[in-house]
Amino acid sequence: MQPRLWLVTSTLAAVLGTTLLQDVCRAPDGKDGLPGVPGLNGRPGQKGDVGEPGKSAQRTGIQGPKGDAGEPGPPGTPGKRGYQGPEGPPGLPGKPGPKGNKGNPGNILQQVHPAFSASRSSAQTIGKTVVFDNIITNHENSYNSKTGEFTCRVPGLYYFVYQVVSTGDLCLSITKNSERVVSFCDYNSRNLLQVNSGSTVLSLSLGDRVFVSTDSANGRTIYSGSEADSVFSGFMLFPQMS
Repeated sequence: MQPRLWLVTSTLAAVLGTTLLQDVCRAPDGKDGLPGVPGLNGRPGQKGDVGEPGKSAQRTGIQGPKGDAGEPGPPGTPGKRGYQGPEGPPGLPGKPGPKGNKGNPGNILQQVHPAFSASRSSAQTIGKTVVFDNIITNHENSYNSKTGEFTCRVPGLYYFVYQVVSTGDLCLSITKNSERVVSFCDYNSRNLLQVNSGSTVLSLSLGDRVFVSTDSANGRTIYSGSEADSVFSGFMLFPQMS
């Protein structure tokens, strides 16, 4: 028992001595130190509830300057089709295309060659046009026996000739459209049967008309009988080269 009592006594004395020593040797409090480094941000909090809409108030501020134009929006849906406008003027002609390849040799037998020949069976005239009403040949039907006119349907070079019997003075012309191309006159003072003839080569375009016309100022006596025939003929020499 004595050794245990001694240990307790010794321990109690040491504790009391330490306490008394701390009370006697304690220094005064020092100054506050410098603030420490701020800590890291905390985690975001949860989203709050939607607030109540604000009340509208009368605008009292001055309107600011107009802002810059925004980016163009996407195209809208197409509208309804409008009425068709008037046709515009034709544009300028385009440039000529490249020259084509040479074609195969043509066959003259396959080419169209208008030709006609007609005589007079009556003294009929239409104005100044001499009508040869009796058709002898009319290949391609280009000659009209009712009007006395040949109408070009195949452009090219044509040969025309006429032989007209008269019993007096007579002047005739081979006329293209309204232009007298060549004229021939015969003067017959003895009233005998006499032939007035003429011929020419013409370059014709599509639709050109050729006929024999009279000149009333210089004589237009054409014989109409069974003893002699008056004839008007024509045919194509060459088609127009494209």
